[in-house]
Amino acid sequence: MEEQKIKQPINSESKDFEEIEFNNIKKIGVISDTHIPLKAEHIPEKALDIFKGCNLILHAGDLVNLRAIDELGKIAPVVAVKGNMDEFEHPFPKKIIITINNKLKIGIMHGYGSPNKITDYVKSEFKDVDCIVFGHSHKALNETLDNTLLFNPGSACDKAFTDINSVGILYIDEKIKGEIFKI
Repeated sequence: MEEQKIKQPINSESKDFEEIEFNNIKKIGVISDTHIPLKAEHIPEKALDIFKGCNLILHAGDLVNLRAIDELGKIAPVVAVKGNMDEFEHPFPKKIIITINNKLKIGIMHGYGSPNKITDYVKSEFKDVDCIVFGHSHKALNETLDNTLLFNPGSACDKAFTDINSVGILYIDEKIKGEIFKI
């Protein structure tokens, strides 16, 4: 797979935003709110099995520490954003826009504030993207609104605000299609 190319951080000191390009991508694993080690010691094995065969994995924040990145990185390259629980010292940006296969754009951020208004909030943060990946609410969402796929994989390890744990897969073709997996 082609290496990622970081195009332009808005502010290289704070790394609030990055743009990255990936090519030859067909299948993307999506995970969020792992809260390791607060809610689990490791990424659930079922999630790791679902991600086998992915070309890329997106983590939508609230890692809490880097163990999740280490475990996921054994399967595919990982792109992550900083969540509200990520207080460790690592320069993850708050937002990323990834261009996939030179044509499709995915905006990624964790999300903040009330879970009831999170879709409005993340939608206001990105313009002209095909998909927005986010977390924070712990509730899975796979819904198209105004020609943009809003995709929250839910929480892989924490059942606060939900009764299931879940992850997701984005399938890349002429469009982006999402699927949520209960784990």
